[in-house]
Amino acid sequence: MNEEKNLPMILESILFVHGEPMPLDRMCAIADAGPDAVREALAILGKSYEGRGIMLIEKDGSWQLGSHPAHARYVEALVKGEFGAVLSRVALETLAVVAYKGPISRANLEYIRGVNSSFTLRALLMRGLIERVDHPADARAHQYRTSIDFLKHLGLARMEDLPRYQELSQEVIPEKIPAPENS
Repeated sequence: MNEEKNLPMILESILFVHGEPMPLDRMCAIADAGPDAVREALAILGKSYEGRGIMLIEKDGSWQLGSHPAHARYVEALVKGEFGAVLSRVALETLAVVAYKGPISRANLEYIRGVNSSFTLRALLMRGLIERVDHPADARAHQYRTSIDFLKHLGLARMEDLPRYQELSQEVIPEKIPAPENS
């Protein structure tokens, strides 16, 4: 199949897995396509969602997949149910890394965990246990840190009250993900 005809599907896959707003230039680089082709593919993708449960959202030159507003009460019921549920092992692991290494970029978090963490981060953000802050070295990127609600939830006055906080938070994590070595 022609790559140009696949571009809307490629972008849909990228946006689905990424789970956060993505700027046009990043989609162009990942999909290896020009800005006009990506804009056209996004328009096709957005039109294909008409009358469906998801939609394409654009804000400030970034795009993201989202649920249709008409289904907000159902999505709200899901989210409320998840807030009351016990955190999964994956969520607890992610939360621990953010607590001891935060603020931390998603890339470094995924480097430590070895898996994609976008859905888990989104769930922790929705629960209010973590928050997203601007990356001091890159205005286009974000970092994650625990929120005040995290401390309230655990009954702690400060992060230093976490077990072995001084020791574990001081371990050095590379600022950038190392490039794979050539075999």
